[in-house]
Amino acid sequence: MKKQIISLHIIIFSLISFHTYASGQNWKPAQDGDKIILIRHAKAPGGGDPEGFKIGDCKTQRNLDIMGINQAKKIGKFFKEKKVKIDKVLSSQWCRCKDTAKYAFGDFKEFSALNSTYTPPYDQNENQQIEDLKTYVNNWNGNGGNLVLVTHYVIILAITGATTRSGELVITDKNFKVLSKINTF
Repeated sequence: MKKQIISLHIIIFSLISFHTYASGQNWKPAQDGDKIILIRHAKAPGGGDPEGFKIGDCKTQRNLDIMGINQAKKIGKFFKEKKVKIDKVLSSQWCRCKDTAKYAFGDFKEFSALNSTYTPPYDQNENQQIEDLKTYVNNWNGNGGNLVLVTHYVIILAITGATTRSGELVITDKNFKVLSKINTF
């Protein structure tokens, strides 16, 4: 049922979405600092994860393709061009998220609250992960920089209600109120 709801969100989003491009004016909240910037991992062909995948083994996972690698690099370039200050970058433990963080920003730390909850048995973790994420953000003090969270569609949807494409940014306040969305493709 969860997969059907997510698929329906994707279809609806594709039909009625308003596309915001990275060159637009929607960087202002991030340039102001002290925001939460959620990034859906860059393009990784397919959906979900292969049967029997292992978090610690990238060979068993769905990974970034060359377009995804280039998209991640472009995300990092946008942050520099737009002079967006970064306090900290946290990533899901999935390889496509870690690679997005690595190619975009270089330095990052893993944070299990950002892991995908799309497939069993990880779908059982969603409520705890969202609670852990809210607690972390509530205690975070960026001192003018932004908290960058590289994660998955399902986590961004659960915490903000926003649908995202691969590599899309959702800029929020500390209460996860959406201030801006930026499409990087």
